Amino acid sequence: MSHVHRPRRSCLYMPGANERALEKAKTLPADTVIMDLEDAVAPEAKETARDTIRAAVTAGGYGHREIVVRMNGLDTEWGQADLKMAVEAGAHALLAPKVIDGSDIDRLDDAMSLAGAPAEMGLWVMIEMPKAILNIQDIAEAVGRTRMTTFVMGTNDLAKEYR
Repeated sequence: MSHVHRPRRSCLYMPGANERALEKAKTLPADTVIMDLEDAVAPEAKETARDTIRAAVTAGGYGHREIVVRMNGLDTEWGQADLKMAVEAGAHALLAPKVIDGSDIDRLDDAMSLAGAPAEMGLWVMIEMPKAILNIQDIAEAVGRTRMTTFVMGTNDLAKEYR
């Protein structure tokens, strides 16, 4: 799969439930805006946050910024709806949490295809579990056969797992 390579000097996380923050991101000098539906959003606010992100991405106005949606895990009650919304809204990439091995990447890639994601929509994955570190080669081997383009280190969650 062919993906555009972008310089990413700065990636700005914005909580998906905060409409004002998503609007402010349009004016900030970040290369990438990550609209978070996972850790930054309380369970009772996830559906509303999904609608807020859909409206923000669809409305546009982010200029050159790459728009990434950080979804909830595919196996959670919100994951499938998050993925579908990101595809329908036209995000540049999806950021998936807590991947463990290459089979997780394959499942995410298949789910993106089933949701109608275009070939150029990237898949970013969070490396935030000790097992992911142990399986990093297996995960990395998904590059080229899937949409996966980017690893994001989840250092806070990784540190929590080691306590």
